[in-house]
Amino acid sequence: MNFTGKNVLITGASKGIGAEISKVLASYGLKVWINYRSNPSLADELKDMIEKAGGEAAVICFDASDENGFVEAVKTIVSSDGELSYLVNNAGITNDKLALRMKLEDFDSVIKTNLNSAFIGCREALKAMSKKRFGAVVNISSIVSETGNVGQVNYSASKGAMNSLTKSFALEGSARGIRYNAITPGFIATDMTDKLSEDVKKTYTDKIPLKRFGDPRDVAEAVAFLLSDSSSYITGEILKVNGGMYV
Repeated sequence: MNFTGKNVLITGASKGIGAEISKVLASYGLKVWINYRSNPSLADELKDMIEKAGGEAAVICFDASDENGFVEAVKTIVSSDGELSYLVNNAGITNDKLALRMKLEDFDSVIKTNLNSAFIGCREALKAMSKKRFGAVVNISSIVSETGNVGQVNYSASKGAMNSLTKSFALEGSARGIRYNAITPGFIATDMTDKLSEDVKKTYTDKIPLKRFGDPRDVAEAVAFLLSDSSSYITGEILKVNGGMYV
């Protein structure tokens, strides 16, 4: 895949799907800015791994839900590289509880981290990328944004709103040559799913037409496609990466 831009910021990038996105985008020649909030050792290990593989990476610490922190981070990147070409809004949390037991602060905390961070990132990307009238953003949503899920009223709401936010930013960014798309991953094999029993895993995979969990690279390659020149006529789309679980 070809990329017109030269760098990318990935929030929540030090582990899991974010780390895989970082490695894949670096392998395609982009300078990767690895964002983390609280664990510098993981971010530094990922940076070393990328550089040993011949890629280019930098580590940047900020809380993606903190407006001032995000704004200053974008300024740092533009000051260093002269531009921000791409953004992947990947930072997110869960705080699962049945709705009857969910307090407002449980709801607000997930909205703040998942939705507010995406809004701030999309807005700051629009500002930075408008100078060159080029850029692309991918928001990492979730299958539950489309299906809902028991115990995840807050998470489902944050990701469903993220899908709508993506479409609205796509309309506003189009006049400036900036594209916005989102991905809704299904069950992806991560440290969290590794802890599940084989019986529980089978229960989940029986519901997936492709009969397996996705690999983080499945999501990462989809991100690469939506950022790349190969998707230059795609904006405002919500791409399902779920093995056919919800079509």
